[in-house]
Amino acid sequence: MSANDDPRRYQHLSALRLEDPDAVARAAATRRRHPGLKYGVQNFIVAADHPARGALSVGNDPVAMADRRDLLDRLQIALANPAVDGVLASPDIMDDLLLLGALEGKLVFGSMNRGGLAGLVNEIDDRFTGHTAAALEALGADGGKMLTRICLGDPDTASALEATARAVDSLAARKLIAMVEPFLSVWQNGKVRNDLSPDAVIKSIAIAQGLGSTSAYTWMKLPVVAEMERVMAATTLPTVLLGGDPEGTQDEVFASWQAALALPGVQGLTVGRTLLYPADGDVAGAVATAASLLKTPALQSSAKVSE
Repeated sequence: MSANDDPRRYQHLSALRLEDPDAVARAAATRRRHPGLKYGVQNFIVAADHPARGALSVGNDPVAMADRRDLLDRLQIALANPAVDGVLASPDIMDDLLLLGALEGKLVFGSMNRGGLAGLVNEIDDRFTGHTAAALEALGADGGKMLTRICLGDPDTASALEATARAVDSLAARKLIAMVEPFLSVWQNGKVRNDLSPDAVIKSIAIAQGLGSTSAYTWMKLPVVAEMERVMAATTLPTVLLGGDPEGTQDEVFASWQAALALPGVQGLTVGRTLLYPADGDVAGAVATAASLLKTPALQSSAKVSE
């Protein structure tokens, strides 16, 4: 994918990690922060936390995300677009991006629970093995994200919900955003499957937005499904849309996002594989198309005039 296929292009990261591991903390401390969130100005966050859960597949390629150099190439292309506001990443990828200086002026969200490995026999027991709230505060991050699968037939759901509630509280105590990604899930033929029917998504929202002792800093991260107007009526929390590993053509996916982005409460996109690994290989083009779907200050001004 990259025009630069030199296998040594990221060897300086290995050298820094070996000889000067404090460079990560220094890069975080000196990083220019995002100017701030505003209602009506939608945000575009690129997600890159899939590998830490052992989820390397995209479409029919089971190891699409296995090459870290290729992934970093794609992430830097995406983050170079000024319309991309930030990143959601596991600690290893976040540290690489900090060392590369790729997060200047960006929103930064850490991925907190990666222990529910894809295909693991106890996948629902999704331990918090990634960023902690304290670590995110030290990094100068804006918040943390947690996958929250609710499987009514799996007893591990109770402890997973309790752990999510604790994480929400720990982030809120530091005035950091808790980006909660809920699914109503079932075991099917030995695999966890997320129920993406509107009623199931609505039920997952009802449960997830009540986790923790406050929702003051909680966001929802939701899939784009049928009847999104009814789905979004289930919450007053700021909501970002996830991309997942969607079926259908890229044009169909973008059209579904555009319709959902027009709904009240939708604060933007938090998308990874769909844009980083588009079918045609054009990362910059996919990112630019997705960015064109977002509400911008200029569009808001036009809307007010037309009203």
